[in-house]
Amino acid sequence: MKKLIDRLISSESGAGMLLLFAAFLALVFANIPGLDKLYNWFVHFTPFTIPSFNILGSMHFWINDALMALFFFAIGLELKREMLEGQLKHFSQVLLPVFAALGGVIVPALVFVIINLNAQNHAIHGWAIPTATDIAFAVGVLALLGRRIPSSLKIFVLTLAIMDDLCAIVIIALFYTGDLSFLYLLLSFVLVGVLIFINRIGVSSKTPYVVLSLILWFFVLNSGIHASIAGVVAAFTIPLYTKKGNSMSKEMEQILGLPVNYIILPLFAFVNAGVSMHGLDASHIFGTVPMGIFLGLFVGKQIGIFLFSFIIIKAGFAYMPEKANWKQLYAIAIICGIGFTMSLFVDGLAYGENSILLYHGTDKLAILCGSLVSGVVGYFAAKIVGNNPDGSPKKAKN
Repeated sequence: MKKLIDRLISSESGAGMLLLFAAFLALVFANIPGLDKLYNWFVHFTPFTIPSFNILGSMHFWINDALMALFFFAIGLELKREMLEGQLKHFSQVLLPVFAALGGVIVPALVFVIINLNAQNHAIHGWAIPTATDIAFAVGVLALLGRRIPSSLKIFVLTLAIMDDLCAIVIIALFYTGDLSFLYLLLSFVLVGVLIFINRIGVSSKTPYVVLSLILWFFVLNSGIHASIAGVVAAFTIPLYTKKGNSMSKEMEQILGLPVNYIILPLFAFVNAGVSMHGLDASHIFGTVPMGIFLGLFVGKQIGIFLFSFIIIKAGFAYMPEKANWKQLYAIAIICGIGFTMSLFVDGLAYGENSILLYHGTDKLAILCGSLVSGVVGYFAAKIVGNNPDGSPKKAKN
């Protein structure tokens, strides 16, 4: 049993499998009499409050607004490392996945907006839900494909997913921000300045960065900007290398890897994916919001990523990934329709409690279905058009 657990933890697909299991468990708990009451109690249970600091959160709050800030902190660390010495360092390396990521944001958003153009005013708030790609699930599907897909396409997906996360962060900051408190906003800017200052003077202890980042989270939480942004901003102030030569950023990534992938994200999936099927009918399931999300993820994502890739490659500004062909690129574009984690996160920002009141949870159900269909169809498409099992590539048709 221990060997099996170690293998799952070290596997790229392990985190995705656990996420899927957590979402499935949430659906089970939310739809079985007796267990549904236990599930609702857990989601709305308040473990502790800090009244003097205006923090009165349920379990849902602590997971979505506090623990997920750590998830975004980990994303920020990865983004900074990739920009300074990784796949995002050279413009020529990132032009294709960056352009593809833009297509994967723009086209799904357009699909959603077109479908919901004449719907209720509040419906349009969810336009960004189908623009996300879940990096854990996408990497998990690629891991299952093994050598059938060229390594260049795996790098393409990783870079695209990273840029997709960056787009999501910008969208959250610009479009899902509440009423601003300029006092807390000013305090946030001051604290970021302090973090940058201690970085510049070469402070090599993690403690000051951790303490100041927690304070920054509190300031951003009360500023009206979503607290997840604090995680990203704080991560960019962490030194990649200290004067002693060790990498503080990489050390923090390693420390956060297991808890983020195997505790925080499964908890997030569990408290957000519990959609009750009781009382659902066709009018709910085929409403404009769920259809906009489903078609945005499954149709808009693949079209946007492939179309923008096709344009920039045919224009001569970028090249087809090594040993890949158009069919494989399209199959990969389908896989990128797995929105899951980030889509659920944006859904919570867009609709909040209105999800149940107005859409009976079908918005979340559409995220799960769109992600599942994208993953399954993308996997079999990639398997059919992929390389031979021995790793020798089929002849590419460019």
